[in-house]
Amino acid sequence: MKRITGLLLVVLAVAGVLCADSALSITGAGATFPYPMYSKWFDEYHKKNVHLEINYQSIGSGGGIKQVTEGTVDFGATDGPMNDDQLKAFQDKHGFGILHFPTVLGADVPSYNIPGVSAELNFTPEAISGIFLGKITKWNDPAIAGANKGVSLPANDIVVVHRSEGSGTTYIWTDYLSKISDEWKTKVGKGASVNWPVGLGQKGNEGVAGMIKQTPNSFGYIELVYAIQNNMAYGRVKNSSGAFIKADLASLTAAAAAAAKNMPDDFRVSITDAPGKTAYPISSFTWLLVPAKFSDATKRDAIKGFVKWMLADGQNYTEALSYAKLPKEVVAKEMKALNNVQ
Repeated sequence: MKRITGLLLVVLAVAGVLCADSALSITGAGATFPYPMYSKWFDEYHKKNVHLEINYQSIGSGGGIKQVTEGTVDFGATDGPMNDDQLKAFQDKHGFGILHFPTVLGADVPSYNIPGVSAELNFTPEAISGIFLGKITKWNDPAIAGANKGVSLPANDIVVVHRSEGSGTTYIWTDYLSKISDEWKTKVGKGASVNWPVGLGQKGNEGVAGMIKQTPNSFGYIELVYAIQNNMAYGRVKNSSGAFIKADLASLTAAAAAAAKNMPDDFRVSITDAPGKTAYPISSFTWLLVPAKFSDATKRDAIKGFVKWMLADGQNYTEALSYAKLPKEVVAKEMKALNNVQ
């Protein structure tokens, strides 16, 4: 009997240890733009912290802002920073604020599927805005053909594809369009969701990429890594210095250079249409949205631990997935800002 009792105590003790070491679950939701990067990070961090599971839903930035505001997830993610009204809504609901933490640099690229055209096309700001305003409707329009001498473009109708849900990728795209086109700024504006003048809506970067791949003569915007992973054609964009620039690690880093030196304390900054001869003009930071206070200290410490790792070791994984590292000045500023998470 004593042996059975002793064995039972051992089993209970082991069970207690297992429970203590069982996975802590952290939930997040939001942007699809950085989803390939986040998936890699969460997987690598779990290898080092096997007790921690970070479950992330790639539902779009609008959904991420909504869910973190409602308190149904522990953190959100967005490619367009929360505006003042959204910050106030969070403050009013919870009694404390929410913090933005830049995680990585990415880019929106103009992707297309034109049968018989394999050339890497050039796009001017006027061409891109004209297509999305519905004013440029044919592939051989002079606004497109003029920047692509020697390329035989068809007289086919352009099939415009855009996001259907609240999206940070859309925020970046429309933020850019609002800077380079007064007509777009006046008629449509910028936002995670806008009233599109033309086009077909698809959900997620995955949905837009899929639609472009299967639709002849289509044109839309997707995050750079989705274009690369799906072997899709995407064009160079004329920047503010007049150079046609392809999105890559160097041109994303160039776009962030000016902002890094003057980063605001709340990290809400736009780097579309950035100055610089080598800057890619549709670049952006993307952010984690972390509540300033947690009732659960264990979750708080787990999230802060991940963010610290992401800002340090995690940055070494970015370039393999075609994202650019955060500037060192931004990383240093974020490390200090983590002290504001209580």
